[in-house]
Amino acid sequence: MAGQFEATVEVNRPIAEVFAFLGDGTNDTKFSPRVQKIDKTPPGPTTVGTVFTSTVKDAGLTTKREFRITEFTAPTTIRWAETSKNLVTAKEGGYDLESTGPGTTKVRIFNLLEGHGVGKALAGLAVSAARKDADAFGQRIKTAAEAS
Repeated sequence: MAGQFEATVEVNRPIAEVFAFLGDGTNDTKFSPRVQKIDKTPPGPTTVGTVFTSTVKDAGLTTKREFRITEFTAPTTIRWAETSKNLVTAKEGGYDLESTGPGTTKVRIFNLLEGHGVGKALAGLAVSAARKDADAFGQRIKTAAEAS
């Protein structure tokens, strides 16, 4: 089973600043409490092909995650695909950014989650939990981006 969650928030920062903050995936620890550690390869600016490797704690389990940037179009679009082999993965995800006025940016985040093997039975629970937390997740992104 696969399913998507998404959230949309308005950030009180210019679009270029929000894009730079979100494009540096190492900032995920600032708004995602499940991300314990994250590294970027290769070093330098994020581009298509950049890989973020993280240690994540979900439902009491610690796993390693690897995401590859598949689209990076400043200042509006960031896309990724999870390449790690876990029970439930983000087949695709991303941010869509839109300037909504001087100094404000609408941010939409989404992830399409899918289960693999035994994870197919767990994917529905993961999607349900992600949807339940989606608005709070969006607010954490807003808070972190505004504080940066």
